[in-house]
Amino acid sequence: MSKNIRHWENVHIPLWLMKDTCWMLQWKVFGICMIFPTMLVAIYLAWKTRVEDEFFINLAICFWIGANAYWMCCEFFHHEEIKNYAGYPFLVGMASVAWFYGNRLFGKNKGQGIL
Repeated sequence: MSKNIRHWENVHIPLWLMKDTCWMLQWKVFGICMIFPTMLVAIYLAWKTRVEDEFFINLAICFWIGANAYWMCCEFFHHEEIKNYAGYPFLVGMASVAWFYGNRLFGKNKGQGIL
């Protein structure tokens, strides 16, 4: 894994933590603003690893953050009745993780990339 990817992973963690902290503290404007850089870095990481084994993990993170952001916005704007739709991207993320581990355990190249 390149140092550039590792750098962006280390940038991504505080962004995600700040977004979730804003959610916890009910700081709506800042929390919503934090969705964009957090998602952009997650998408960037998935794109940069698209031909590597970690792609499916990074893809799962994209779906996880998307679901998490949707859930946060539902709570911020009192739409609790529709927050359960966040379950769909969570499921896609879990399927992506399952694909990653399935490929690693049973794939032809066993841990040597996806393509």
